[in-house]
Amino acid sequence: MTPVILLAAEKESAEVTDWAARLGWVVGLGLFVALVYWLMREGWKWRSTLQGDLPDLPTAPDSPGAARLTVLSMSGRYHGSTTAGQWLDRIVAHGLGTRSRVELTLTEAGLDVVRPGANDFFVPVAALREARLDKGIAGKVLTEGGLLVVTWEHGDKLIDSGFRSDHAAEHNEWVETLNDMIDKTETEGAR
Repeated sequence: MTPVILLAAEKESAEVTDWAARLGWVVGLGLFVALVYWLMREGWKWRSTLQGDLPDLPTAPDSPGAARLTVLSMSGRYHGSTTAGQWLDRIVAHGLGTRSRVELTLTEAGLDVVRPGANDFFVPVAALREARLDKGIAGKVLTEGGLLVVTWEHGDKLIDSGFRSDHAAEHNEWVETLNDMIDKTETEGAR
């Protein structure tokens, strides 16, 4: 066993950092992260290409009719759209997969979805199929009933779109009003 005094007396220099190796690892890690982001972006573009058969989104009519709710619009967040019944199958075509702020307005003509910084769209009342409270949609999971999900038909595809109001207490009123409007439309169409 070497006495501690002899160990302390030895002259050793501190280990020198190998800057070339360290820089190589940092650059390599940066390139790996860039590759992963690029692959994610390519996957998003590929999904959009696969969903290219989805028709262009309808726009709001010039005369939308009177507002249905006492609160004319609901502000909140748009969390995306999926294939109806498949909450993880996000639809990215025409910007439907992009999360954003939203202003919803329900009128006699349908549901107007205004999204600052993203594509706005309009769901005619004849295309509305169902409104319900749910807990999740692709990329967002909340507590039970924390998400307003509106099912609508576009082309030959049923789509679920998820919204969350800034005031979650509004969700129940929206579900009731939308479902009443849908039932009324189906009853009138059966005559």
